[in-house]
Amino acid sequence: MENLKLKAFENNIRGKRVAVIGLGVSNVPLIDYLHDLGANVTVFDEIIDERFLDKDLVKKIKDYRFDLVTGENALHFLRGFKIIFRSPSCLPSTLQLRSEQKRGAIVTSEIEMLMNICPCKIIGVTGSDGKTTTTSLIYEILKEGGYNCHLGGNIGIPLFTKVKDFKEDDIVVLELSSFQLMEMEVSPDISVITNISPNHLDKHKDYDEYIEAKKAIFKFQGEDGKVVLNYDNKVTKECSKEVEGKVVFFSSKEKLEDGVIYDKGIIKECKDGVRKHIIDTNDIHLRGVHNYENVCAAIAATSELVDTETQVRALKNFKGVEHRLEFVRELDGVKWYNDSIGTSPSRTIAGLNSFKEKIVLIAGGYDKNLDYGPLAKPILEKVTKLVLMGKTSQKIFDAVTTEIAKDPDVVFPIYRVNTLEDAVNRARQLAKPGEVVLFSPASASFDMFRNFAERGKEFKKFVNELK
Repeated sequence: MENLKLKAFENNIRGKRVAVIGLGVSNVPLIDYLHDLGANVTVFDEIIDERFLDKDLVKKIKDYRFDLVTGENALHFLRGFKIIFRSPSCLPSTLQLRSEQKRGAIVTSEIEMLMNICPCKIIGVTGSDGKTTTTSLIYEILKEGGYNCHLGGNIGIPLFTKVKDFKEDDIVVLELSSFQLMEMEVSPDISVITNISPNHLDKHKDYDEYIEAKKAIFKFQGEDGKVVLNYDNKVTKECSKEVEGKVVFFSSKEKLEDGVIYDKGIIKECKDGVRKHIIDTNDIHLRGVHNYENVCAAIAATSELVDTETQVRALKNFKGVEHRLEFVRELDGVKWYNDSIGTSPSRTIAGLNSFKEKIVLIAGGYDKNLDYGPLAKPILEKVTKLVLMGKTSQKIFDAVTTEIAKDPDVVFPIYRVNTLEDAVNRARQLAKPGEVVLFSPASASFDMFRNFAERGKEFKKFVNELK
């Protein structure tokens, strides 16, 4: 069946002035697509000098005869466009976007336009922690069930330019960040919020704005929608009061009458007070209560689409996601784990709680204006030695030493280093057989690396070079 929404969009954009803000991963295929449609495109990027951009990409833009505007004042030239595609890093509250909206421009994004014209069911996942693992679990479960699935959003490939090939029986699975959801006016058919805790406060004006952005994942569903929420998280539990459609809770702390729970090593589905055994967590590769919560969320999201046997097969085969409590190697009786995705205190706390062994923790990185106080006590309870680096090293040091001061008998070694390589080498010296070295920075990567993935790959490289 012809996708009439897509056809209308393409007819509406031919020959029109279109702005693309940011040369990130999601916008590169978009630029190709807009060229094929015959749009009059200007690309904006606030990088100071185009010499720092990918040379092949710059050549492509010029070969397409598109305009390229760079520099920290690039958006001052954002005037007179019919449609503006913003990247997630360009918030809709940006002054120039507001001005163009008032003039009549449509401000959207690759992901929002995809959701508007997609002909098939969409499942969306957001949350402060666990969204990539949960999204990946849902995708694998549905693939095991025989669905033709498309993985996108923050992970996978940009899907907007592929939508013409989607069929009505397909399913799109999206990981959605607060920046992608902010002021979005369309929601997935099935929405999941893993949890909400303070994050990205260096970008959002306050915590309330961050929470409201997350809520957009269900705000436009209507009565036919389904929302999976964390019962143990105060913010997500409260979200249930604003949902028009069906709410399904999951929990690792409460024995719910209805929902999906983790209870004493078993994942169970509860309906009308009857608890159905789904899977023993000893039979899956993931470890840590936070990951068992992600499994609960994935089961709840897919329960009406596949049977239990399909879910179990997929869960048993799932090996986890790179940079998320990823086992790197064992050397001289010490196991090394890469948790570079630990970009907030809450994520690192979850990582610490995943191990029974004593831990040498490597932490620190870019400062997102988060509170490190809650991290101090878990560190003192689970960690034997702490190695700190990056811009947040002082904040983590202050939080831990403040907690130490409450008990003058506590002796706790803290080491400060300048680079990730130094941190790995110091941890090698400190760790004893039977211990775990956990790299979970509790901070973003941008002080030293482009992103958490680059940081994680560098960590693994340094660990694998140890002798």
